[in-house]
Amino acid sequence: MASQQFQLQLSGMSCAGCAKSIERALQNVAGVSSVNVNFANEVAAVEASGVSGQQLIDAVKGAGYDASVIDHEQPEENDSRERAQQVQFYKFIAAALFSAPLLYSMFAHFDWTSAVYVPDWLMNPWVQMALASPVQFVIGWQFYKGSYTALRGGAANMDVLVALGTSAAYFYSVYLAIFASEHVIHQGLYFETSAVLITLILLGKWFEARAKGRSSAAIKQLLNLQPKQALRERSDGETEQVDVAELAVGDIVHVKPGQQIPADSQVIHGDSAVDESMLTGESVPVDKAKGDALTGGTLNKNGFMKAKITKLGKDSALAQIIKVVEQAQNSKAPIQRLADQVSAIFVPTVLGIAVITFLVWAFWYQPGDYGAALEATVAVLVIACPCALGLATPTSIMAGSGRAAQMGVLFKQSDVLEITHTVTAIVLDKTGTITEGKPKLTDLELDATQVDQLSDVQLKAAIKALEQQSEHPLAQAIVDGINEDSKSVTIENFAAHEGRGVSASIGGESGRVTMRIGTDRLMRDNDIDTSAWQERKAQLEQQGKTAMLISCEQTVIGIVAVADTVREHAKQAIAELQLRGLKTIMITGDNQRTAEAIASQVGIDQVFAEVLPENKAEHITKLREQGEIVAMVGDGINDAPALATAHVGIAMGTGTDVALETADIALMRADLRSLVDALYVSEKTVRNIRQNLFWAFAYNTLGIPIAASGLLAPWLAGGAMALSSVSVVLNALRLQRLSTKRRS
Repeated sequence: MASQQFQLQLSGMSCAGCAKSIERALQNVAGVSSVNVNFANEVAAVEASGVSGQQLIDAVKGAGYDASVIDHEQPEENDSRERAQQVQFYKFIAAALFSAPLLYSMFAHFDWTSAVYVPDWLMNPWVQMALASPVQFVIGWQFYKGSYTALRGGAANMDVLVALGTSAAYFYSVYLAIFASEHVIHQGLYFETSAVLITLILLGKWFEARAKGRSSAAIKQLLNLQPKQALRERSDGETEQVDVAELAVGDIVHVKPGQQIPADSQVIHGDSAVDESMLTGESVPVDKAKGDALTGGTLNKNGFMKAKITKLGKDSALAQIIKVVEQAQNSKAPIQRLADQVSAIFVPTVLGIAVITFLVWAFWYQPGDYGAALEATVAVLVIACPCALGLATPTSIMAGSGRAAQMGVLFKQSDVLEITHTVTAIVLDKTGTITEGKPKLTDLELDATQVDQLSDVQLKAAIKALEQQSEHPLAQAIVDGINEDSKSVTIENFAAHEGRGVSASIGGESGRVTMRIGTDRLMRDNDIDTSAWQERKAQLEQQGKTAMLISCEQTVIGIVAVADTVREHAKQAIAELQLRGLKTIMITGDNQRTAEAIASQVGIDQVFAEVLPENKAEHITKLREQGEIVAMVGDGINDAPALATAHVGIAMGTGTDVALETADIALMRADLRSLVDALYVSEKTVRNIRQNLFWAFAYNTLGIPIAASGLLAPWLAGGAMALSSVSVVLNALRLQRLSTKRRS
């Protein structure tokens, strides 16, 4: 049974420990083969067979959380994450209103603030309890609920730390209010500690939710590209405005200047320039005319067009791009494993440290001073929250892959985003990668005197007829370059000799001959002498042209040459790659002289020439065996074995043609500078992840002993904990400002 990909929108998570609990619950569902839970964007990516979405939702609910299946075909009117942010904000406002008087009462506890007037009624323990209780048990109920869920699942998360810390402060204050003397009450109530802690944590949660929402901005921008309405042509030629959801494949739509293309389509009338920058990163509009493909969501600039709908919904180019970006954001990078391993044991370890802290303070450092012991313990519990650790990697992956998509670079998996910058050798296919992939006929030289059966005109018609049978781009260039009519020519026994050429029996008005067009190897395989044409062939090849010999029966009677234009920015891109210290290699089926001529034009270091398609992967394997980390750049179709063999496979193309299924990275525009962008984004993203992990580890490593030593008040610990998570997310968001101007 074929496996299915599910995406679940999760809610109720508070830290990386929750993500692990949900992963375990989903992995226990029969039929599930892989699960990745992204704490940063609260999405679970599940691969399963024979499983329904409802079964997965039930598993998540069984673990104590909530979930829904994400369906971009039917987007929700109100973003659930935005609603969650609003709820968190309202909770913070309510908690702040109750906590403000308690915070003000702290002025009465210090000699240096004795001049500040604090009314006596505010120091009454029952008033403070009345203010603190709604914060603790109503507004803060989410922490108790989260603790219960986690503990029931056999784990401990951030909610456990918060619930324990604030409950200890609250119930110790209740004990003092009931049983302690007036002097003790005045010196040692901690209602403000529990209430202010919850308030600060809620504030941090709100900041964190807002920042996390910004880290997924790229997906939102892509979704916003989808227009809501279109002008559909009726059978009577008139137009009607309809929702895009009502369109069907084959419908004719009118696109006026300034309007978005409603769906993937093909121009059937008119011409214009289309802005595809949001999909390809290319700012220059692309000219479109009859027969050209249009991508849904792009912007028509200045002309009127009629177009026929070709793809809709999940089959559209925009939907495929969104799918790839989400796939990268929801996958788990190898560098995250360390954070996951630490998070799995972190909370139990902190609980142990908190118990030790209380015992040391209460029975050794300041015996009998349970208030001081409680403050240190609560500070340890609160400051040790591992949220920053759980956010460190996924937020950077989300921001980095999202920015890359805006630059026209699609990373298929986060592990590819992590390793791309480590590449040491770039292997580039020539045709369609270094060159435009649109060769043109430049030379056709024939000696018709050696062919009795065909005249010069008939011979050209025969060449055209023979090449019309081939699907090779060089063959199409020859066909387009010959004007003679080939309709009177009959073809029998056509054969395509991969990597060498074509042959067939050609019939015309004067008889039938066996004709071959191809490489020296094709001629040698058929015992045909090529010596008379070798000098001319060498001259053409030194000009960077691909020259092929033409034979009738056992005699070479001519030569044909085609040339492919080097891409506009190829030389610049190769130079930038070399500045990064990368070895640049070109691989091609062309002969050595032609390949070296093209390589010299763009500055390539090394050339593998006369390589058959099936042998390209062998060269990649040899480079790997030599210790190189190899990226292969090709068209993603003919080069599939080589792309799969390389450490990183990169497909070049335009937004609608790019082979997303065969490569690790897809470059949305046919510009080699996008390859430099991919390396740049990978480098910056990994550096950002390492910064986040360093500061997350450093924060907890330094914060816990400071809190345990009593140098950090619990409310300060709560503020620091909240700011640590926000700072990690804000650091990741810097990736959204990456500029292509600093690639090298």
